Amino acid sequence: MEAYAVVETGGKQYMVKKGDWLDVELLDAEAGKKISLSRVLAVSDGKALTVGKPEVAGASVSAEVVKEFRGTKVIAFKKKRRKGYHKKIGHRQDLMRLKVEEIKAG
Repeated sequence: MEAYAVVETGGKQYMVKKGDWLDVELLDAEAGKKISLSRVLAVSDGKALTVGKPEVAGASVSAEVVKEFRGTKVIAFKKKRRKGYHKKIGHRQDLMRLKVEEIKAG
């Protein structure tokens, strides 16, 4: 089995492996820069799994920022039947694409 890690960013958890592409909520970084995701909840070297309480001490995942983009439009439609009330709201989330380069077990 391959080495992997479970990281948390933007209130969501992602299982990542080396070379994976990851779409996360917008972070403070520019395209082409390298960032480190330090909130690692679990890490595996391919043989043994280490689960943090709540984080694994010293573990980190380094990734390169590929680009910033906007996600697909999500429609929120509210309606109350027989009252003539309806409301349509659209939303597009700002996202960032990351390429995972290295997983450090700590």
